[in-house]
Amino acid sequence: MKKIALFYSFLLLSTIIFAQSIVKNVPFTNIGPSVMSGRVVDLDINPNQPTEFYVAYASGGLWYTNNNGTSFSPVTENAPTQNMGDIAVDWKSGTIYIGTGESNSSRSSYAGIGILKSTDNGKTWINVGLPDSHHIGRIIINKNNPDDVVVGAIGHLYSSNKERGIFKTTNGGKSWKNVLFIDENTGVIDISVSPTNSNIMYAASWERTRKAWNFDGNGQNSAIYKSTDGGSTWTKITNPKSGFPSDKGVGRIGLATFNDNIVYALLDNQNRRPAQKKDKKNGLKKEDFKTMSSSDFLNIDSKKLDAYLKENRFDKKYTAKSIKEKVKKGITKPVDIATYLEDTNAILFDTPVIGAEVYKSTDGGKSWSKTHKGFIDGLYSSYGYYFGIIAVNTKNENKIYIGGVPLLKSDDGGKTFEPIDKENVHADHQALWVNPNASGHVIDGNDGGVNITYDDGKNWTKNNSPAVGQFYYINVDNKKPYNVYGGLQDNGVWYGPSNYKKSKSWESSGQYPYKRIGGGDGMQVQIDSRNNNIVYSGSQFGYYTRHNLETGERFSFKPKHELGDSPYRYNWQTPILLSDHNQDILYMAANKLLRSMDKGESFEVISGDLTTGGKKGNVPYGTIATISESPFQFGMIYTGSDDGLIHLTTDGGNSWKKISNDLPQGLWVSRIIASQHKKNRVYATLNGYRSDNFKPYAYISEDMGNTWKSIANDLPNYPINVIKEDPTDENILYLGTDNEVYVSFDKGQHWQVFSNGIPKVAVHDIVIQAREKDLIIGTHGRSLYKANITSLQQYNNVKNKTIAIFKLPETRFSSSWGSSWSQFSKPFLPKIKVSYFTSNTGSVKLEILADEKNVLYSKSLKADKGYNYLDYDLSVTEKSLKIYFDKKKIAIKKADNGKYYLPKGEYILKLTIGKESSTENLVIK
Repeated sequence: MKKIALFYSFLLLSTIIFAQSIVKNVPFTNIGPSVMSGRVVDLDINPNQPTEFYVAYASGGLWYTNNNGTSFSPVTENAPTQNMGDIAVDWKSGTIYIGTGESNSSRSSYAGIGILKSTDNGKTWINVGLPDSHHIGRIIINKNNPDDVVVGAIGHLYSSNKERGIFKTTNGGKSWKNVLFIDENTGVIDISVSPTNSNIMYAASWERTRKAWNFDGNGQNSAIYKSTDGGSTWTKITNPKSGFPSDKGVGRIGLATFNDNIVYALLDNQNRRPAQKKDKKNGLKKEDFKTMSSSDFLNIDSKKLDAYLKENRFDKKYTAKSIKEKVKKGITKPVDIATYLEDTNAILFDTPVIGAEVYKSTDGGKSWSKTHKGFIDGLYSSYGYYFGIIAVNTKNENKIYIGGVPLLKSDDGGKTFEPIDKENVHADHQALWVNPNASGHVIDGNDGGVNITYDDGKNWTKNNSPAVGQFYYINVDNKKPYNVYGGLQDNGVWYGPSNYKKSKSWESSGQYPYKRIGGGDGMQVQIDSRNNNIVYSGSQFGYYTRHNLETGERFSFKPKHELGDSPYRYNWQTPILLSDHNQDILYMAANKLLRSMDKGESFEVISGDLTTGGKKGNVPYGTIATISESPFQFGMIYTGSDDGLIHLTTDGGNSWKKISNDLPQGLWVSRIIASQHKKNRVYATLNGYRSDNFKPYAYISEDMGNTWKSIANDLPNYPINVIKEDPTDENILYLGTDNEVYVSFDKGQHWQVFSNGIPKVAVHDIVIQAREKDLIIGTHGRSLYKANITSLQQYNNVKNKTIAIFKLPETRFSSSWGSSWSQFSKPFLPKIKVSYFTSNTGSVKLEILADEKNVLYSKSLKADKGYNYLDYDLSVTEKSLKIYFDKKKIAIKKADNGKYYLPKGEYILKLTIGKESSTENLVIK
């Protein structure tokens, strides 16, 4: 209960901080995109009306539809997090439980804050416990009592903890009992209840440990448990005699219960496959070179070796002839051939594990048998931890579905499988619902949103109206209107117009406003400022492409190390940077910094290893995560690594200096930013999320990193992903955390919550379009948001004024104001947005004047301390017609909506607080 009290204290503090923020009224607008969607983690469908259901997105919140996915509305806008693990709905009472914190254990799986509950269909939410569970696998509501709930908690992702296993409440979350605890590294990933008896449940425990450099998703404690009393007590039912694997290779398990006794399990079996006999006819293998002697290597047929080198994309400079010469001289060894092809990421795909297996029990879990012969190849490789869903049609024992990269169906109880996803269905399947009352009706949630089929996968509809894109990185060009570019989790790289407005009109034109220019997990983007059609973008682990958007020309690159050297280690989000001093120069970082002088055609190494050297594991680590070059000096470059090191060179890489000794050690350097205002100024943010450390770390240095000062003093406990300087005012900084956006007007001494219109969602990147004075926010779960910051950039000019109006936009007169094309269309209503600043909360009087004496319109308003906005509809009172316009012989017709609107001319907009006023010219052309 102490943890719950602490949570509510923190929530109250967050509410107070927002209420006191002087920028709380500055509006953000979502500018999409939505068509590619984001990762779905769970679905809950009304069994009596399947066109009504909820969809939970990994980091995009909970959404509701009652028209079969034609449209969705968000129901967690006012919730304290958008990080979803699992949902459960009692459709009779309207009670919803959300298990926050994604269960997939991916590098982008965000932690949660426990169990959220709503008893009014999602209008309001309360936290009812388990705040230290971090990640929730499954929630089961007793169909006869919505206060009786069983929860499977996976626990912390990057560290050990006790709040994991199975918890049960009988009073709606007022208190919880840990009814199954295995150990501090083993949680529960899935629970399945018998559709014929709510007392019978099966649960899957999962032992897993993740570090920034390694993921072990299997262990002796991964097993299946059973309860016959509604989840109050549990018994382990898998053991060496049961027929179900029970060794250290047991990974994630998904469960699907047909009735009390028949249950299916999808196992990620991480045990190694039996050794295969080598077929010499297949030619050379990478493994051959690891044990090959130099003499044997020199005897390889050169044509055969050249073919191998070409097939494996060795640099063109490496030929059979050149390598053999180096082997003869002792410069190169045969093992270097194998090493050249290896990187940490290759382990994910090269490791020959058994992989996916389906097991079935017909006696309530006492015994199990594998349903199929051989291997289910192609469902997933060695990363089965990311999947684990299995579903059974509860009216047909033999009809089952399993999800991985493809979606597979079996009509014979798992003996054979066939793929049923089509060209409009995204890969990577995470959630399934099978309609027992309508054979072939399946709703699928995947990494690209929601798909629905009524003919068992022959045809699918795509239901992706929510803007729930998971952006990693964003950028803008200088076109008019300018475009926004960004890389998304598992959805490639897209770009689109900054004036995007949500509309379905594109379905008629066939042209969605955003365009895709890359696949995989989309990462960083750079745009050539001389020609905005030249774009560099890429995917995970350093695979990049230079695009010409006008001609369609593409050039792909991923620099390779020299033969004989250690392979480069590329970060998941490999950083690239076009030099401001010469847009032909491209920097790219692995564990060393690489530089291209010819637009990525060739690269040279300009540093040694700028990390601590990496660690043994199956995830690339010890990599450069961020690069920044000073706009004041070419070759003055900062790098920050994922293991906590910051380096500086002032001579283009000839010499480097480590400048992070006085900073906290071992944290991910999420950003290093060379100031655009002062040559010696630099900002750094560190992120401890990958060790379950949620503290904010932000620093400024005025002497190129020789000394650092913390600027995170009044920030709440959310890890920081990005910091950005304002281009016009050196005192203004913007900052994105795993939950909010902030702005500082005094170089980080104090921070203001800056999130009007944005829910509590992770912010991965911030970019400013300087010409238009727009701030773009790239969220990891709610796509993109835009705010105009013209007025914010004037803060230090107005902060001491009682009231100040910012420059008004010019407006063009239209005779159609207040009119409509027909009785069935809405009238065209003009408006201008007036932004103003007040030093205190109070009442404000708005007046529109023709001159100093003639008031044409007036209204009283309430204003908050700080920035305020009002919409003025350009109308005038009927009284003002006689007082002013009639005397001036200016005829104004009444519009169709009964209002009178200002004619062309120049007017004065005046705001008054007490005795203080501010005016601004209002021009209607």
